[in-house]
Amino acid sequence: MNDTVTFQLKNNLSELEKLNQVVDKFGEKNHLDPNDAYALHLSLDEVLTNIISYGYDDLNEHLITICILLRDKELVAEVEDDGNPFNPLNVPKPDLKQPIEERPVGGLGIHLVRSMMDTLEYKRSNGKNILTMKKKIKYL
Repeated sequence: MNDTVTFQLKNNLSELEKLNQVVDKFGEKNHLDPNDAYALHLSLDEVLTNIISYGYDDLNEHLITICILLRDKELVAEVEDDGNPFNPLNVPKPDLKQPIEERPVGGLGIHLVRSMMDTLEYKRSNGKNILTMKKKIKYL
């Protein structure tokens, strides 16, 4: 089974509702296991929230392109934005054994994405950040 959906969101947190609708529809259409659909939802929500909240130095409208595809038994989500260069793979893993009051702020969301997806790949190309997330899946 192969399926692809590509869409764009504006750099506004209110756009996350559109993300949820597209991901829900994609999951239902492709009979994704609820755990795999949840991992996709949570990972994309975290990545897009970070891009929208921290990726731009201006107040202009920017478009973020998301492509979700299903290839054999692998779910692939690619997020492309024209924000500041940022490689989430360079963010150190948080020390979860350290008391929460002593931990530095940030990094938990990226840690969550790393734990939900099997592989993450990043590249900067033509002034854009491109993050690809992959997860082996099971079907209902």
